[in-house]
Amino acid sequence: MSERPDRVVMTGEQLGRTVTRMAHEIIEKNSGQERLALVGIHTRGAHLARRLHGIVGGIVGRDLPLGELDISFYRDDVAARGAWNVVPAQPNPVVQSTDLEFEVDGAAVVLVDDVLYTGRTIKAAIDALFDYGRPARVQLAVLVDRGHRELPIRPDYIGKNLPTARHERIAVHLSEVDGTDEVVLESPAGED
Repeated sequence: MSERPDRVVMTGEQLGRTVTRMAHEIIEKNSGQERLALVGIHTRGAHLARRLHGIVGGIVGRDLPLGELDISFYRDDVAARGAWNVVPAQPNPVVQSTDLEFEVDGAAVVLVDDVLYTGRTIKAAIDALFDYGRPARVQLAVLVDRGHRELPIRPDYIGKNLPTARHERIAVHLSEVDGTDEVVLESPAGED
């Protein structure tokens, strides 16, 4: 087994261009949609949603509703955390605020997240969103789709398809949280 260093797969400049392209795709697919809203999944999805919101709003010339969603208690692994013979003990989720200051009923909502992996986070986000109302439709925008789906979830907008091995990890760094913009493919030492 050899040691593989982490690899930058998207620079800050590439990330910026990718978010701009995704914003244009959202506008194109939702032309004529008056009740379009963007909702980011905490933490990095919320920051990406803010970026998309600024670009989309600037292009269409109007302010769109923007929200943030915390899914901590909607995840299917919360009850199992530390349960005997179920899931190894993990730290309790960090609960953040949900902010949906718009009428969800009848809106076309674009959920935004940084990385799509198994689909469980998105399922939890949809469950949480429906507790606030019944949108006309829900679309999904992700910066990176790394594959390995466990649920039938498919994004409508993808920044980058990045097939990975299960042992690898995708780390999205955003300036709002991490001080820099980049996407890194992390491989554990000694794994190929």
